[in-house]
Amino acid sequence: MPSRDSDISALTQGAMDLPRAPEARWLPGVPAVRLMLGRPLTHELYWLTLEGSLTRALQLRCMESFHVDVLREGYSRPSVEEALTLGIPSRQLAWIREVQLCGDGQPWVMARTVIPLDTLKGNGRRLRHLGRRPLGHFLFSQRRWHRGPFQIGIARATAPGQPTIGRRSRFFRGKDALLVGEYFLPNLLARTP
Repeated sequence: MPSRDSDISALTQGAMDLPRAPEARWLPGVPAVRLMLGRPLTHELYWLTLEGSLTRALQLRCMESFHVDVLREGYSRPSVEEALTLGIPSRQLAWIREVQLCGDGQPWVMARTVIPLDTLKGNGRRLRHLGRRPLGHFLFSQRRWHRGPFQIGIARATAPGQPTIGRRSRFFRGKDALLVGEYFLPNLLARTP
């Protein structure tokens, strides 16, 4: 795992070989995704529309254990599209955290969080020090954080086992915001919700 103040762009080759959150085309909701895919959403629908904490819902599905694997975290530039969604300059650094949420020893969800610099001030400093603790636990235990509407993403999987669909939403605390993308892996979608 990189150091807490690392620059993601300077990671070693071994760290770069870890799974990455895929690029996605983001749409405003499930009806738009159904039109785009030309098929109904089956197992994905439950996870895409789940309100509340995804972390908690995953923990309840576990027969044995749940854990977070931190793939990479540090300061880096978000994509132009992510910066636009967050309303920050496209060349501004942000704290970016990519993790896998694992249930019963298998990766179920890949998540990417983009946290603008202004959000990391004051109490927001704690967001840089989550380690293997789930972000969802932090956000849903703080009454000041509120989730915006979901967008649904159709991801470009480039290898077997990569996600093809995900969701994302902005979380707000006053003028602070962060963007959380959650990509559902085949190991999870193969299970009945």
